[in-house]
Amino acid sequence: MGHAPRPCSVAVGLGSHDLGVADAAVDLYKRGMAPLLVFTGATSPTTRERMPRGEAVHYRERALELGVPSSAVFVEPRARNTGENIRFSRELLEKAGVDVSSVLLISKPYEERRAYATARKLWPDVEIVSASSPMTLDEYVDSIGDARLVIDMLVGALQRLLIYPEQGFMISQPVPDDVLEAYERLCRAGFTSRLLATSLPPEIVRSVTIG
Repeated sequence: MGHAPRPCSVAVGLGSHDLGVADAAVDLYKRGMAPLLVFTGATSPTTRERMPRGEAVHYRERALELGVPSSAVFVEPRARNTGENIRFSRELLEKAGVDVSSVLLISKPYEERRAYATARKLWPDVEIVSASSPMTLDEYVDSIGDARLVIDMLVGALQRLLIYPEQGFMISQPVPDDVLEAYERLCRAGFTSRLLATSLPPEIVRSVTIG
């Protein structure tokens, strides 16, 4: 998204297979960008073996290892998708009486736009600042150690940007033609394990109006 990190009411780290999200959250916390961290996420087929205690729990453990006090870390352990990440984190903070006017939303680098679009839809009354670990695609693939997984995830994230606005799950985002062409090329090449079942053929997907 190209957002410059700035101090926010709270930082929310979205659960995934990537512990780098927790590392990025800790770095931002130590830089004074948020007084409180919320880690959100249960498990998924991708993370069940990597994070058997749940994504948010493993993120919290990482943060404590890196020196964040336990009093500054909230855990939301139920969310199984990005929408639930946002909704359940919001509910947790409301129940805790935390006044939130801005959220530093931390995700995997290629999930920033999807996370932002979802949060703007489900938490419209707060300012959203997107953040992730600053790295190139090659550096990210090296950090994960599984190029196929990363590309599959990229393709799945783009598909959701195309179809979720119509379903009311996120706000619309502009998708350039060259990105759509790359998405279709990767689909044809078989990077489809993270695609949602949909009857939309590519020519209709391309015709979707992205705001």
